[in-house]
Amino acid sequence: PAYSACLVPCTCLSPDFTQSLSITTPEQMIEKAKGETAYLPCKFTLSPEDQGPLDIEWLISPADNQKVDRVIILYSGDKIYEDYYPDLKGRVHFTSNDLKSGDASINVTNLQLLDIATYQCKVKKAPGVANKKIQLTVLVKPSGTRCYIDGSEEIGNDFKLKCEPKEGSLPLRYEWQKLSDSQKLPASWLPEMTSSVISVKNASSEYSGTYSCTVRNRVGSDQCLLRLDVVPPSNRAATIAGAIIGILLALVCIGFIVFCCRKKRREEKYEKEVHHDIREDVPPPKSRTSTARSYIGSNHSSLGSMSPSNMEGYAKAQYNQVPSEDFERVPQSPTLPPAKVAAPNLSRMGAVPVMIPAQSKDGSIV
Repeated sequence: PAYSACLVPCTCLSPDFTQSLSITTPEQMIEKAKGETAYLPCKFTLSPEDQGPLDIEWLISPADNQKVDRVIILYSGDKIYEDYYPDLKGRVHFTSNDLKSGDASINVTNLQLLDIATYQCKVKKAPGVANKKIQLTVLVKPSGTRCYIDGSEEIGNDFKLKCEPKEGSLPLRYEWQKLSDSQKLPASWLPEMTSSVISVKNASSEYSGTYSCTVRNRVGSDQCLLRLDVVPPSNRAATIAGAIIGILLALVCIGFIVFCCRKKRREEKYEKEVHHDIREDVPPPKSRTSTARSYIGSNHSSLGSMSPSNMEGYAKAQYNQVPSEDFERVPQSPTLPPAKVAAPNLSRMGAVPVMIPAQSKDGSIV
């Protein structure tokens, strides 16, 4: 029998798979200024098939490729862990209080230059897994801009107007403006109005006025002001002569001060040498006390040659003859009346009677 084949077209129907976990935030680059807060977005959606526990982690890939990726913040088991990365400790936080709602975005506060890196948001909910990367660049705003004049502001001179920021990330753009007078700039300046330096040639008084310089980059701007006063040339000869005279006067004053100091030093040295000089050819002064004692001793030695009748009077006279100045340093004691010695006792002591001639009132011997 003849068999006929009946070919029936076969339609292949693909099953309708539900989309699994995905991060809806596109990869992007973010630029922020130093000190500001960077918002790093990470929005995700879940599918009914994702039944596992929700884990969210942010990793940092430093600009130095030699360093490995490190976790900076983690959500796991309904808990948040923020102390993984020392350089960002206390500066990274989730923006949402309910991470299960699909928002895993973070804020990085007080940005620093070391925060420049690639950040990766990774979301896991088994069997779904997704991740996205964000490039963060930290720039420095122009600040501390200074405007000044390099050269002499005199008619006919050449000088430069300079605008220099203390800090600021490149590239920097400059813009000069004249704020006073006619506000009209010389045609020769126009090519340099967007640079940091304006070269002034053959200056004239028309250039005088107030100028502003604005410095900009992608994250901020700064401005400084400059006052330019172009004046007639000064009398340089008189200025030089005055400077020379001033220098000479200063040298004379310095020389006079040095001379006075050296003279005073020599005088002090001389006085010191004289004060300590001891002359060897001068004998030491005699002691007044020893002189007085020798004087009294010599008088006592002569007592043996005196008669008993004159003993009392002679003792009074002789003691009264001793100079009072010789006893200035000898402590004074009460004066006792001289003791009378009997004649037999004097003889027993070895005294020798001596005849003393008497004298009249006119001095003649009786």
